[in-house]
Parts: sequence; C-alpha cells; structure tokens
Amino acid sequence: MSLMQRIRLIFSAKANKALDRAEDPNETLDYSYAKMLEMQQKVRRGVADVATSRKRLELQMKQLQQGSDKLTNQAQAALAQGREDLAREALTRKSGITHQLADLQAQHAQLQGEEEKLTLASQRLQAKVEAFRTKKETLKATYNAAQAQTRVNEAFSGISEEMGDVGLAVQRAEDKTAQMQARSGAIDELISSGALDDHLSLGGGQDDIDRELAALSSGSDVEAELARLKAVTAGDQPKAIDAEGPAQPVQESSPVAEPVERRDDS
Repeated sequence: MSLMQRIRLIFSAKANKALDRAEDPNETLDYSYAKMLEMQQKVRRGVADVATSRKRLELQMKQLQQGSDKLTNQAQAALAQGREDLAREALTRKSGITHQLADLQAQHAQLQGEEEKLTLASQRLQAKVEAFRTKKETLKATYNAAQAQTRVNEAFSGISEEMGDVGLAVQRAEDKTAQMQARSGAIDELISSGALDDHLSLGGGQDDIDRELAALSSGSDVEAELARLKAVTAGDQPKAIDAEGPAQPVQESSPVAEPVERRDDS
C-alpha cells in the first residue's frame, strides 16, 4: 500500500468516525422521510403531466374526428350534386386527417400506458412512504427510549461525564473530611498527653520578636550559669556575705567589781 493510499484510508476512517459521532438517527430518519415525500411529489407531478398530455391528445383527436366526419358529409353532398371532383377533394383531406388521427391514437395509447405505470408507481411509493413513516416513528421512539435508558444507566453507574465529575467532587470531600478527622484526633491525643499544653504555654501567643527576645535571654542565662559552674569547679566561689555585715564575736561578761567602801578612820 502506497503512502497516499494509507493517508486516504486514515482520513476516510477519521471522517467516518466523526460522522458517526455527529449523526443523529432522528434527524437522519426525518431527512429520509422528507426525501421520500419529495420523490412522491415528483411522481405525482409526472402522473399529472402525462394525464394533461393525454387530455390534450384526446381533444385534438376529437377535433380531427369532427373534421373527418364533416369532410365525409361534404363528399356525400358533392356527389349528390354531381360534383365528383369536390367529393374527391373532400375525401383526400379526410385521408390526411385519418393519418393524423392514427398518429394521435398511437401517442394517446403510449401516454395512457405511461400514465398507468406512473399511477401504479405512485401508489406503490405511497404505500412505501406510509410504511416508512410508521417505521420511522417506531425507530425514533425506540432510539429515544434507548437513549434515555442509557442516560439513566450511566447516571446510576457513574459512567457519564457529569456523574464522573460529581464522583470526583465527592471523593475530594471525603478525603478532606478524613484529613480533618485525623488532624482532630491527633490534636486530641496531644492535649490528652499534655504535650500540646506545654508547647502552647511556651510558645503560645508569642510573635516573632517575642521569641527572639526570649531566645536572647535564654542564651544569657546559659552563659551566666556556665560561668558560675566554672567558678565552683575551680574553687573560687566567694563566701556568702551577710547583708548585715560581719558577725561580731561574743565576749564573755567579766564580774563587775563591787565598789570598795572607804572608811574614814578619822
């Protein structure tokens, strides 16, 4: 198979598939019925034309027959008056009319046969049109019922595009619901264990600046604690001084000498 043949085959297949998708049986049946009615009208017009021609021939034949009869009477009258020459002339004209009548009769018979054929064809076509009309309505009703049933079945089975979109939306809603339920359960577990409370107490209600200040303060505390631990380890920790000053040693109280009474000897 040549390249051009393959291309024609591909285009034909594509076109046929596109036509199958675009074709509507209801429209096709209605169009076919309209064409049959148009054909029937043409056949009827043909029958009418043939009948009209036949009628014209019959009128011509009638006129010629009347002329032939008149010439016959004229020939008889001429013979009665001894005018054989006039009688011969009348009969000569009658002979010409007779030949014309024979030709018209042949044409009349032919037209009559055609008219009968066309009339029979019109009757048969009328029967076919009536049968096709009944079949068309039956096929349309069957197709419409099958189409409606297909849509109902697709709706129930979720095959149709609309139901597919609805199914995807429902699936997304179920996924989001399951995610929220899982998140809610996780938060409940954290609250029950106390981990979430500690986390909230440490960081809850703080913005970025508060967290940075808290981090700086925490770092200073760590450095001070580290310096204190180093001093303790080296034994250089100063003794605690009482705020009231150094304690004074307690002195024992000595006995108070009683005053010696001086006596005046004099």
